[in-house]
Amino acid sequence: MLLVKTLRSSTFRLALIAIAAFGVIVAAIMAYVYFGTLAYVESRLGTSGDHDGFTGMIELAMAAVAALLLVLAGLAAVLVTRRTVGRIEEINATSRAIMLAGLDQRIPLRGSNDEWDRVAENLNQMLDRIETLMGEVKQVSDNVAHDLRTPLTRMRGRLEKAYHHERNSETDAALIGDTIADLDAVLGMFASITRISEIETRARTGAFRTLDLSEIAAEVVELYDAAAEQIATRLSLDGDREVAITGDRDLLFDAIANLVDNAIKHGRKGGQVIVSCRRAGDGAVISIADDGPGIPAEQREHVFKRFYRLEQSRYTPGNGLGLSLVAAVARLHGAEIALRDNVPGLKVELSFPPTSTP
Repeated sequence: MLLVKTLRSSTFRLALIAIAAFGVIVAAIMAYVYFGTLAYVESRLGTSGDHDGFTGMIELAMAAVAALLLVLAGLAAVLVTRRTVGRIEEINATSRAIMLAGLDQRIPLRGSNDEWDRVAENLNQMLDRIETLMGEVKQVSDNVAHDLRTPLTRMRGRLEKAYHHERNSETDAALIGDTIADLDAVLGMFASITRISEIETRARTGAFRTLDLSEIAAEVVELYDAAAEQIATRLSLDGDREVAITGDRDLLFDAIANLVDNAIKHGRKGGQVIVSCRRAGDGAVISIADDGPGIPAEQREHVFKRFYRLEQSRYTPGNGLGLSLVAAVARLHGAEIALRDNVPGLKVELSFPPTSTP
């Protein structure tokens, strides 16, 4: 079956064309050698001698060489084409299996580390990436459905209850207020998704300019100081007084605000949250540290995914988009984001390069 496919393949036809071209060149060389040899012999012995035996030997040798070259070239063409077609068939078979069964199939490697193994390895890595992305899309879809179901169910329940009861201005006002709050939460979630997508498509680089990171951090600390005091958390700012970076002020403010808000909400009540800005060579580093329970090491690589939440029941307030926005802002500014143990608690660090460019 494979031999039939080999003989019918376009690669084999190309190999035959190459062999034919090679054969023409070899035939020309052999003709040149043949007639050149005859001319040399005649110039030495003259035309009076009997050269038939010698000529026959040369012709026989030439025919044997031509036949041997033809057989070897044909055999080489079949073997090379068969190998190529075989690897292509493996890729085709895996592609068909993926279309029929799913993304868990992979192209087998032969361990030869040749170009075909490298192609198969690259395709397998691409399939791994696609499978990961599809899993993330499914997870996001499930989480969106769950997060939307709760407020929509509450709104429907209120409206149904109001529909079956007599009108009451105070009750109706409370119902309308609660329904508006739930709608604002839903709209806020979609606004966050849109904003993250906008950042990830690098559509916000027009507002980049030189900024003082310490000044932005100070404004965030001032904004959240009252919220921290409500749960007896000490919120403070330290580090260098002036830390210059290039970026979008609004996006950086939102990213730092999300990190500070998370530190206050998920840190220890009555604990402390420290925001620190400092210069690091020609770059800059801002860190937000708390003394709460922190994040388990095995979950740190997942917390920046959209809608990912440590609280799997998803009944606490929030939608899991805050850290996704932080990650998107960091990528836009060319910054590296790292989660470290604060012993106890968590420290989130954003490291900006010397020149943050879009």
